[in-house]
Amino acid sequence: MSLPVTRRSRLRDLLATPVGRDATDKVVLFSGVPAWVPRLVGGLRLDTLDRLVRPIVGEGLVDALIGLANAGLGSAAQDEPSAGEREPVTGPQPWWRSAVFAQVYPRSFADSNGDGIGDLRGIIDHLDHFTDLGVDALWLSPVFDSPNRDMGYDVRDYRAVMAEMGTLDDLDELIAGCHRRGLRIVLDLVVNHTSTEHRWYQKALADPDSAERGYYFFRDGNASQPPNNWNSFFSGPAWRWEPSANAWALHLFDQNQVDLNWDNPAVRREVADIVGWWLDRGVDGFRLDVINYISKQPGLPDGHPFVGRLFGFTGIEHYFHGPMLHEHLAALRRDGFTRPDGTTAVMIGETPGIGIETGRLLSGAGRGELDLVFNFDALETPGHTRWDDYRYNLGHLVDFWLDYNARVTDDWVALFLENHDNPRMVSKVAGQRAADPAVRVRVARLLATLLLTMRGTPFLFQGQELGAVNEPFRGIDDLRDVESLNRYAELVAGGMPAAKAWRQVLAGSRDHARTPIRWTEHQDDSSRWLRGHDRTPGFSVEAQRDDPRSVLAWYRALLALRRAHLALATGDIECVHRSRDLVAWLRSSPDETWLVEANLGGRVRRRPRLGVAAVEVLATTTGGDAARLAPWSAVISRLR
Repeated sequence: MSLPVTRRSRLRDLLATPVGRDATDKVVLFSGVPAWVPRLVGGLRLDTLDRLVRPIVGEGLVDALIGLANAGLGSAAQDEPSAGEREPVTGPQPWWRSAVFAQVYPRSFADSNGDGIGDLRGIIDHLDHFTDLGVDALWLSPVFDSPNRDMGYDVRDYRAVMAEMGTLDDLDELIAGCHRRGLRIVLDLVVNHTSTEHRWYQKALADPDSAERGYYFFRDGNASQPPNNWNSFFSGPAWRWEPSANAWALHLFDQNQVDLNWDNPAVRREVADIVGWWLDRGVDGFRLDVINYISKQPGLPDGHPFVGRLFGFTGIEHYFHGPMLHEHLAALRRDGFTRPDGTTAVMIGETPGIGIETGRLLSGAGRGELDLVFNFDALETPGHTRWDDYRYNLGHLVDFWLDYNARVTDDWVALFLENHDNPRMVSKVAGQRAADPAVRVRVARLLATLLLTMRGTPFLFQGQELGAVNEPFRGIDDLRDVESLNRYAELVAGGMPAAKAWRQVLAGSRDHARTPIRWTEHQDDSSRWLRGHDRTPGFSVEAQRDDPRSVLAWYRALLALRRAHLALATGDIECVHRSRDLVAWLRSSPDETWLVEANLGGRVRRRPRLGVAAVEVLATTTGGDAARLAPWSAVISRLR
């Protein structure tokens, strides 16, 4: 166990703690400071560092970092071996390590009854799309009863299906249909917060002496002054005033999504009971939405202003890795995810703000918490956020994944490029060149190759297998995402010209990923809840299903290869070349070794000389120069 960090400690001592290292890495990532700077000045005492940076960042930042580092040491993590001391898992691997998941956003997947909203029956009718593709499991975005202020991430009833999606019988049929096809199914569980329409919150408002009042963070006060300076992720203060209660209620997201108080044992019991109820219906696990936010610093202190400016969310240091996070997750695994026969359902955590080392603490096999964590640091290059319009450098993605894998022992890496909360990666990489269908296919195939040959568990998002790109939305009225709408209104209210505000929102809107899947070439989305505008020929399921040159065919081939060769799924990984846009790695098991070579950029590059004898098996492009790699291309070979 590491000793507590003090102001007399060196920066290197702070970096030696999991949370301290990750917090420092976050500052580097968001500020754009070169990654080598903290190591270069690692010998500085923290009190000296504080004096040096105070004129820039203000009072208290170093103390905040020290507090975060020591909070990590003081949690359940202190009783366990550090990430570097843990041993790799031996023997049979959990099923989810070799699996490939496909995320379904039901509202936009398939509409079976013509009401403009995708539904469970639409998924049932298209289950063969996933078996033909070759994935192993489905993850459904929320389908629980909800007023849909945040499209299902504001749950009104955890044991009911939202009317637009169908019925509980439909969901039972979907679960059974997946299992008949050899697919597992994971649901989205949102338990950091509930809808304000949830019966718990309604009881809490109606009766200040009710048990449910303690389920949430209520603070007495007056309507003119929120209890602290925390910001909501969806703009504005993180507090809503309740006149009937003469009190404030905490909401880290939309004002209709109020945070649950996980320090209350009754809340933890309720959540465990919900999980068990769904496991009894056959669900194979859950993806837990923003699950690292469930533990807040006691007293809910003000956030540091510089941290707020840097990350865009004041107060985040008080809940992204709270003091009881590890304990709460371990209890949930024990009391909710563990079945009567001792087996456990898969427990996948969405963990925004968590770095590699903290994520490894949350997901180590011997720690009894999460199985996998979603780390978002790979999705934006240093100094950028989702709202910046820039060309993404794939070297950052590859370097991040390779670095993560180099640290892995008994934990595992969740791999993803897209989801329901992020723009399409083909557009981020290719920019305006994605309008060229040939470039679009090249980049989509390369991304598929990186994702499905890297060591870890891949997650695909619907439409990714077709090479989907960002939508050409024309104005704010085209959008439905509450985050985008709130951000646009806040920017304009703050004095930003409407055209500039629109460009920023367009760059990062979640609605790019949420438009309906293109099942046919001439699909009419005019009556859908969110209209899709991209109609580039050749990028529908209909056009690609029987085309051996399509993005869909490439995904099928990669998934079949991965399924047939254990080395490409759970085998070891070794990077054997990395320079500018070029990368090459080996994937190996006791029986075989595979070589993956990739050109990550938009220019032809000379193929690296690796001195190995290999037979080419798959290539994203054909008929080129064997000594060179075409722009945005990859080659997969088997060593002799």
